[in-house]
Amino acid sequence: MKTSLLSTLVGACLVASTVTTSIAEPVDDARLIAAAKDDVNWLAYGHDYSNRRFSKLDEINTKTIKRLVPKWIYQTGTSSTFQTVPLVEDGIMYVTSPFSHVAAVDARTGLELWRYHHERKTKKMCCGPANQGVAIAYGKVYVATLDARLIALDRKTGKVLWDKSLTQGDGGPTEKKAQFSDTDELAGQKISGSTGVGARVAPLVYKGQVIVGITGVGYGLHLEEDRPGAPLGAVIGIAGNYGRPGFIASFNAETGDKTWQFDTTKKGWEGDYVTETAYGLKLNRDIAAEKEAAKKYPDAWKYGGGSVWSTPAVDPELDMIYFGVGNPSPQSAGDSRPGDNLYTMAVVALDAKTGKLKWHFQQLPHDVWGYDIASPPTLFDVKIDGKTIPAIGQASKLGWYFVNDRRTGKFLFKSEAFVPQENMFAIPSTEKPVRITPGAGGGSNWSPTSVDEAAGRVYVAGIHMPFNYLKKVIPATNDKPALTYYAFEPADEPNWGTLSAIDLSNNGKIVWQQKTDQILVGGVLATAGGLVFTGQGSGEFSAFDAKSGDKVWKFMAGAGVNAPPMTYQLDGKQYIAVAAGGSKIWGFRQGGAVVVFGLMYE
Repeated sequence: MKTSLLSTLVGACLVASTVTTSIAEPVDDARLIAAAKDDVNWLAYGHDYSNRRFSKLDEINTKTIKRLVPKWIYQTGTSSTFQTVPLVEDGIMYVTSPFSHVAAVDARTGLELWRYHHERKTKKMCCGPANQGVAIAYGKVYVATLDARLIALDRKTGKVLWDKSLTQGDGGPTEKKAQFSDTDELAGQKISGSTGVGARVAPLVYKGQVIVGITGVGYGLHLEEDRPGAPLGAVIGIAGNYGRPGFIASFNAETGDKTWQFDTTKKGWEGDYVTETAYGLKLNRDIAAEKEAAKKYPDAWKYGGGSVWSTPAVDPELDMIYFGVGNPSPQSAGDSRPGDNLYTMAVVALDAKTGKLKWHFQQLPHDVWGYDIASPPTLFDVKIDGKTIPAIGQASKLGWYFVNDRRTGKFLFKSEAFVPQENMFAIPSTEKPVRITPGAGGGSNWSPTSVDEAAGRVYVAGIHMPFNYLKKVIPATNDKPALTYYAFEPADEPNWGTLSAIDLSNNGKIVWQQKTDQILVGGVLATAGGLVFTGQGSGEFSAFDAKSGDKVWKFMAGAGVNAPPMTYQLDGKQYIAVAAGGSKIWGFRQGGAVVVFGLMYE
């Protein structure tokens, strides 16, 4: 009896699936804690609990890099802003695509094994379609969705095991455009903006918990450009009660039940009304006016914002988690939110069991410049005055890399500026805009860094995109009161990026820096092969010599490479994977491909 070609192909696929889905050991707590020593797999968003994004794999190195070629491409079928970090567990790759879909594919061939298609509970999105990845553990795949849900999927089939609302129906996206609709200054412009709840970060799994934060609560309106492919236009802020508190919460990994929640804004968020930062820079604040405004806005914290834009880091020995908090609400306009606005614009440390605050370090009190903390924090040790200190580092929108003692939050040092800085804490008048750089885009935005602890270096992706900051007063009319608003808009001048190697053993001195044609919004991967990988919105994916900073390889991926690369090993061979799908907010060409590279052998 003859076997049909179709039967042969189906049989081959089943064999391939059987081979790739076999598992050496389950992903449990012990394996996640030891992930830093496992360079065959990539088991967590930042590779391991430290978020260092460094791999000891070295088959792909400065000598072999010229033989690096694409091995396979997985097309998600969704062309939109693409930020995923693929995870690899024992030959299976887990990928999220825009709009919170999830797929499992064969990490050798790209063959799709299963696919979960996410049906949103609401079509309105507060924060765009991007999703940064999944978490894997206990035979499950966890994904946080843009419509504010936390979902557990069966690792083998993709079947939904449980589906929980992050807010139990509280705080869906809400439009707040009406006050602008009839003004002469904004008439006819396309305005978007909402306040509400979504989730785009990859969840963190730790000791039976799934920990995830929400986004979308730092309210600001956006003027959209009419030109196709243009980046987002101005960001507008107006005083008022438009937001809600952000939070990070823990859920039982088996049942999905919430175990604790930490709100990123709370009663008493006014703090001490400080006049300078914790690292000694003076702030332009009218403290008397703020204290007077506190009488008018005693409940401002209830609308305070504070999104969580990145996956936390964990220190299992201290049993503490660390994450950054975004801007206060409303964005850019501080008139209705007097005080320091705790815990926005801060790196925060919590007790992992209870969610209780251990310490916080506020990089910028009472922010009105859009310098929210977006890049994930990273854990490593540093030597200062001969003493080894457990440290935490964070690449800020301010343009410095901050280093603190992760036990106490004590400020240790900040790096040299890795992007130009000018008028950073300036306050605009109604007479003319003020040019500020870094602008509201950063600095360093959500892009993860990579730390080579042995070399004492961190590699940071930076942005040079100056913004004009202005204040506008619209006089009252017979039927409308006066209206004051603040706006950030990109300056009409060249933008570019920086890839910087920063010495953590020498108080943050810049060892080398490469200027890139476009701003860097994606992330960095460093390896023991002496290479640093990152991508640009043009579609160029590049490798740099970790010692000198020289570019040694590049590949044109077609769509913008605005996601962090990762690496893994199968059958003794090293692979590099990255998502190529661009970003609407920056005007970069969109797509939906995961491209996997390996060495070409003779």
